[in-house]
Amino acid sequence: METEFKFMEEFKKVIEASKNIPKEDLLFTYNGVIYPTSICDVDTFKTMETFEAREDDLMMVAYPKCGSNWTSSLLHRLLRAAYNKESSSIFPLLEFKAPNKFEKLKVEPSPRFLGTHLKYDNIPQSFFDKKVKMMVVFRNPKDTAVSLFHFCNNNPVLPTYNSWDEFFPDFMAGKVVFGSYFDHAVAWNKHLDDDTILLTIFEDMKEDLEGTIKKISEFYGISITEEQQKQIAEQGTFKSMKENSGKTHGDYGKIIFRKGEVGDWKNYFSQAQSQEMDAKFDECLAGTKFGEKLKYNVYCKW
Repeated sequence: METEFKFMEEFKKVIEASKNIPKEDLLFTYNGVIYPTSICDVDTFKTMETFEAREDDLMMVAYPKCGSNWTSSLLHRLLRAAYNKESSSIFPLLEFKAPNKFEKLKVEPSPRFLGTHLKYDNIPQSFFDKKVKMMVVFRNPKDTAVSLFHFCNNNPVLPTYNSWDEFFPDFMAGKVVFGSYFDHAVAWNKHLDDDTILLTIFEDMKEDLEGTIKKISEFYGISITEEQQKQIAEQGTFKSMKENSGKTHGDYGKIIFRKGEVGDWKNYFSQAQSQEMDAKFDECLAGTKFGEKLKYNVYCKW
């Protein structure tokens, strides 16, 4: 049985505990950003500020529902292929709370795979001081919004919405878990020319997964054969991951892996909502390198 994420046993306990938390207490705000109470807390954030990164850490940064679980799985496969190494982390994301988490990370052999949904400014300073290589994962904002809407409604650790029309204004205002999509994107756009940053786009992975895996392995300096690269691509498609999610993620797999399609937003957005997001994109990202790589006009226009 595959064990991409060893935190699932602990996470089952979190899900069960969340069922007893009143809806109004499911979220909390820290430094102006909303987080889920059941998996994040202030103590973890404060401890994380002094976390010591290593130069050979493999860091993945992703706004929620942009493909973080998919890319995490690919990185785990790359680590197994190149180093025969499994991650010993209980929770793969830095901000997720877990007993003795940071003590365990201190003694984990290199290279460590780490991840986060945090905004650029909230990532521990040591990652920048050590020039840790970071793969930054994004998806077109319209499909991201729809995926996050369903994630909220299917995930017991998050408050639910009565309708898409109720959720949309919160997404546009950044009043959702881990903050504004556009704030994240604008911050990373300023650093796309850094040698330590690789922007990976969900839609590009769907179009050419093997080519994306090659870019990722070369970026991190992970040496694998062409055969291994091809095998990881064949076994690591979104469709394959969804089919195997019961083994890798238990019941939570149904929540994480929904459709993974490009263009599903057209089933939810009204013309007015589409135009509102187009205007927001133009305001924040039009003419930028980030906007060009995201291919907004290809994936987000009627």
